[in-house]
Amino acid sequence: MWYNGFLDLSPWQLVAVTLVLTHITIVSVTVYLHRYSAHRSLELHPALKHFFRFWLWMTTAMNTREWTAIHRKHHAKCETADDPHSPVVKGVWTVLRKGAELYQIEAKNEETLRIYGKNCPDDWMERNVYARFPIAGVTLMALIDIALFGALGLTVWAVQMVWIPLWAAGVVNGLGHAIGYRNFECRDAATNLVPWGILIGGEELHNNHHTYPNSAKLSVKRWEFDMGWAWIKLFSLFGLAKVQRVAPIAHRVEGKGNLDMDTAMAILNNRFQIMAQYRKLVIGPLVKQELAKADASVRHSFRRAKRLLSRETSLLDERHQARIAAMLEQSQSLKVIYEKRLALQQIWVKTSANGHDMLAAIKDWVQEAEASGIQSLRDFAEQLKTYSLRPATA
Repeated sequence: MWYNGFLDLSPWQLVAVTLVLTHITIVSVTVYLHRYSAHRSLELHPALKHFFRFWLWMTTAMNTREWTAIHRKHHAKCETADDPHSPVVKGVWTVLRKGAELYQIEAKNEETLRIYGKNCPDDWMERNVYARFPIAGVTLMALIDIALFGALGLTVWAVQMVWIPLWAAGVVNGLGHAIGYRNFECRDAATNLVPWGILIGGEELHNNHHTYPNSAKLSVKRWEFDMGWAWIKLFSLFGLAKVQRVAPIAHRVEGKGNLDMDTAMAILNNRFQIMAQYRKLVIGPLVKQELAKADASVRHSFRRAKRLLSRETSLLDERHQARIAAMLEQSQSLKVIYEKRLALQQIWVKTSANGHDMLAAIKDWVQEAEASGIQSLRDFAEQLKTYSLRPATA
C-alpha cells in the first residue's frame, strides 16, 4: 500500500534503517567536519569529501565553513564568554536544550566565519547549492523518506533531523564538559562519556580530543572505543583516507638513567600522559596511605583527594581550593607532592621555548624529588629519566 512506501518495511526493519541512516550522518560529522575540516588530522579522497558534504546537506542543513569555524572558535575560546557553546559559562541545561540554537546564532557571526572559517570548500556546488539553499536538502530528504517508507517516513526523517542537535550539539557539547571521567588534565572542563561509541562515533571521548585536538584517533585507553577511527582505518585501507596526525606515544627505555635533551623533549611531547602517570603513581598511593593513618575527625577532608590534587588549577573554584588547603594542612607529604606537581607543570609552561633551560629545570626537579624522602615521588623521578622520543631498539 502507498502508506507503507515503496520498500514496505516492518517496524523493526524501519528501526534498523533509521539507525543506519543516522550513523552515516554521525560518520560524516566526526570524520569529515570534525577530524578533517576543523582539525586537518587526516586527508580524504575528493569523492568521499563530496559525498559527506552532500549527505550533511540532506540530513542536517549544516554548512562546512560554518561548522568548522564554530568548532575552531570553541577550541580557541574554550570555557570563556566567547565560547559559542560552553556549559561552564552558559549552563549545562542551556547547552543540552538549545545546542542547535547556539550553533545557529554563532553561524550568523561574520567575524567568526572570517577568522576561523579558512580553507573550507568554496566551489560552485557550495556557493550555488549547499550554502544558497540549505533547506532544500532536508526537504528532499523528507520526500525520499516518505516515498521509501510511507507515512512512517516522516518519523524516520524527524529522527534524522534531531540526531545531530541531540547527540553532538547537546550531549557532547553539554555533558561532555560537565560529567564523565578525565584521562588528562587539559585546561578546559572536557570529559569522556561512555558507552556511546556507536551512537556518537567516538565524539564522546571529548577529554581525549581536547587534550590532543589534532589527533585523528580519539581513543587512548585500550578499552575505549572510537567508532570514527574504525571508519578512518577502513577508508585508509581502500585509499580514501590518509592519517596525518595522532596523539604522541610516550616511549620509555628501561634502564635509561641519564637526563639528556632527548629526555627533555620526550617529557614535553608527552606531558599530559606524564601528568596522568603522576596522578596514578604518586598522588593516588600517597592519598591512600595518608587516609589510612588519618584520624577519624579529619578523614572527611580527604574525600576525593586524588581527584582534587590532580585537577587542573584553572578549573578549581574557591570551595575546591579551600578543601585542598585543608588537606595540605593535615599532611606534609601531600603538600610536598602537590607542590611538586605544580612545579613540574610550570617547567614546560616557562621553559618550553628553550630546550636547555627546560633540561636544567627538569634536572633540578628530579634532584629535589629524589631528596624528598617520599618513595613514590622518588620512583616517579627515576621513571622520568627513561622517557625518550624514540622507542627502545632490540
